[in-house]
Amino acid sequence: MIWPFKTSTRKKIARIEVTGAIAGGTRKAVLKALKTVEEKKYPALLVRIDSPGGTIVDSQEIYTKLKQLSEKIKVVASFGNISASGGVYIAMGCPHIMANAGTITGSIGVILRGNNLERLLEKVGVSFKVIKSGPYKDILSFDRELLPEEQSILQALIDDSYGQFVSTVAAGRNLAVEKVKEFADGRIFTGQQALELGLVDRLGTEEEARQWAATLAGLDPDKAELDTIEDPKPFLKRLTSGDSQLQIMADNLGLTETLKWCEFEVSTSGQPLWLYR
Repeated sequence: MIWPFKTSTRKKIARIEVTGAIAGGTRKAVLKALKTVEEKKYPALLVRIDSPGGTIVDSQEIYTKLKQLSEKIKVVASFGNISASGGVYIAMGCPHIMANAGTITGSIGVILRGNNLERLLEKVGVSFKVIKSGPYKDILSFDRELLPEEQSILQALIDDSYGQFVSTVAAGRNLAVEKVKEFADGRIFTGQQALELGLVDRLGTEEEARQWAATLAGLDPDKAELDTIEDPKPFLKRLTSGDSQLQIMADNLGLTETLKWCEFEVSTSGQPLWLYR
């Protein structure tokens, strides 16, 4: 895309937010924003991460693009309240990482959950007839117990995904794989602990991360402004967003985030996840 107007992006720092559970929508929005950063030739990027993680491939694609972009411009990650599991993974695409001392991070590992409703279905008299092409086509079905051989298949899948995660962290943080495995057991830790482990480079606020990005890019840290890259809302939605009494009530009760989380849980049921639950 050719931008019709010259802008002063050469003296600004692009900013992208990664918030909430990482899934397809997050991936599309972040990749689109990263393309804009590249096209507008910003000299630096600040990635603000406040996420418990999410789906594996979506996290991998964001990480890959960040790593590619970091070869052209300066990229700094700033951890907010939580940057765990898949949030850590995408940060590995950023050569420079800053966390708050109290940030919840870590949870390096993989989780897969299925639901067994067999006894409940028996009580209400519901059963299923399954025709399948192979013995494992209905693996993790909710109407029966998981078989031992199925457990082995899924554990091998989880172990492979875990190995990919550990290797990426080791490469991104210049640590030995065995060193990463010492703390990559699913545990969480604070930003202070992450600094001691070598998972982050510095402790500080988002503002301090902005100043760091500016310095790395050769900009004046006191003057370099942030440009947050995000999709503009439709005009009508901008006029009405946040004004609805029902919306305000839902936000105050936490219903909006709860519904988003429920939607994520349903859509990712049976998927291996890089997610802190």
